[in-house]
Amino acid sequence: MQQLWNRYKEVILYLVFGVCTTLVNIIVYYVCAHPLAMKTVPGTCVAWAVSVLFAYITNKIWVFESRSGGFKETMREMISFVSCRIATGVLDLAIMYLFVDVLHLPDMWIKIASNVVVVILNYVASKLLIFK
Repeated sequence: MQQLWNRYKEVILYLVFGVCTTLVNIIVYYVCAHPLAMKTVPGTCVAWAVSVLFAYITNKIWVFESRSGGFKETMREMISFVSCRIATGVLDLAIMYLFVDVLHLPDMWIKIASNVVVVILNYVASKLLIFK
């Protein structure tokens, strides 16, 4: 069992924190869109910002166990992380706008589906580009 954990620890932790990040994103979006009555695009942007901060902290500390060496390295890592997340954030925003605002599909179902795509793309970017 320990051997399996050692082999798949990173993927398991990424999935666990990916689910947590997705929940943060969906909950913040829900609060923005429903009780606060924000439009789809601003609500998606707020949810993105909060979830990216949460994801950076959890990915850096627990998933990829990054021990960046000082301020300059930490800033490079953070800029890379946020840059990649901007790309998938734009994808999330486009999906939400198209399917919710244009096609009038249920926002929460689309938000969940969009997050599945985003989590997969973010793992690939984090693994190959950011925390290498």
